[in-house]
Amino acid sequence: MLARPTLTKRSSDESADETQVAQSRAKEERFHLRVDGQMKSSFSSKELAMTAGAVIKRVFPVVMVTILDTNDGSVEVIK
Repeated sequence: MLARPTLTKRSSDESADETQVAQSRAKEERFHLRVDGQMKSSFSSKELAMTAGAVIKRVFPVVMVTILDTNDGSVEVIK
């Protein structure tokens, strides 16, 4: 019979480095672009968010595209 390979545990230094790289996130800006309730990206200005939302709405007219202002909590629907 063939022998099974033995499992070895990584040292704590190696696993911490890999985990830290995998969990890094991009910085979130003030205006969030949401498509069907899921956040897709964030922008520093409302104009950039509206432009990106309009492009998505033009390509996929059925989805609900909204812009969320995180400072005052207002939500604007793109039609």
